[in-house]
Amino acid sequence: MGSSKFMRPKQEKHGGVGEDNGNLVSSDLYVANCGPAVGLSYEVISMAFTQFGEVKGVYAADETDTRVIVSFSDVGSSQAAFNAFNGRHCSQLGGRFLHMRYSVPRPSLPIRDHDFVDVSLTAEELNIPGLHLFHDFITPKEEEELLAAVDSRPWISLAKRRVQHYGYEFCYQTRNVDITKSLGGLPSFVSPVLERISASSLHDAATINLDQLTVNEYPPGVGLSPHIDTHSAFEDKIFSLSLAGPCIMEFRRYQGGNWQSDSDPPMSEFMHKGSPEESRNFLRRAIHLPPRSILLLSGEARYAWHHYIPHHKVAYEVNASWATI
Repeated sequence: MGSSKFMRPKQEKHGGVGEDNGNLVSSDLYVANCGPAVGLSYEVISMAFTQFGEVKGVYAADETDTRVIVSFSDVGSSQAAFNAFNGRHCSQLGGRFLHMRYSVPRPSLPIRDHDFVDVSLTAEELNIPGLHLFHDFITPKEEEELLAAVDSRPWISLAKRRVQHYGYEFCYQTRNVDITKSLGGLPSFVSPVLERISASSLHDAATINLDQLTVNEYPPGVGLSPHIDTHSAFEDKIFSLSLAGPCIMEFRRYQGGNWQSDSDPPMSEFMHKGSPEESRNFLRRAIHLPPRSILLLSGEARYAWHHYIPHHKVAYEVNASWATI
C-alpha cells in the first residue's frame, strides 16, 4: 500500500474528526512499533484492524517502516481500535506493544507560480539569446571512450560530487582561477570534441581557443545551485557536454538584474537587496539536455541568466564544461 503524510488533528474539526470527552479523535490512527521493519506486512496489519470496522488503507507513517497509519471509514471504528489496542500487547500482531494516537492527513501546500515550469527540448523553444544546444554532438561510441578516459584519471572529491580540472584549476572558495598556475594543455582524449567545435557552424567557431576544462560527476539526486559563472574567470563562451545520462537544466533571470550587453566584457548585476536565491521575482525556463548533447552559453545566456540543475533523483550524469580563461 502507498505512503501518506499525516499529523495530529487540530482544533478545527472537519470530516472524519470528532470529539471524545473533549479530546479530538479521527478516523485515522498513527500506530507505532508496527510495520514491515518489525515483521508485520500491511496486509497482516489491515486484517488485525478490520475486526473494528472497514479499513480504507494502511500507509507508511515515515521512512522507518516501524510506524503506520491505519485509516478507517469512520471515527467509531478507529475509536474502538484505539481503545482495544493502544498501550497493549496485540496477539494478532505478533504480541507487539502498540503506541497509538489519532491522526489526520496533512494539508497540501498551495501551489506557487514557480513550482512548475515547461521543459523545452530545443534552444529555439527556450528562446534565451546566446544559448545554443546541439543534439548528438558525439556518437555513443565516442561517449563510451570519453567516459572510460575520464574515469581512468584521478578525481577531486567535493561535498556532493567529484570533479576533474584541466588547463587551469577552478577554485571553488574564491570562484576564480589563478592564470599564473597552468596545469598544462587539455588532455588528448578531448581533442576530437574540440576539433568538432572549431568545425561547427557557430559564428567565429574557428577562432575559439578553449583552454580550461572541468569534468563534473553528478550522482543521482545531486544538483547544482543557481549561479552565473564568474565574469573575471572565463570569457564569453562556455560549452557543456552531457555524458552518461540526461538532465534538466533550469535558468533564472531576476527582474532586478541589470544586463549590459555593450560593456566589455558584458556584465550582469543583481540589484535586489539580499541574495538572488531569496527573491521570487524572476523569469524561469528549463531545457532537457540529453546524453551526448553539447550546450553553449554566450552573451545574454552567459551573463544575465543564472543556470542550475535542480536536486532531483535523476540518472547518473557526467558533465564536461569547456571555457576560455
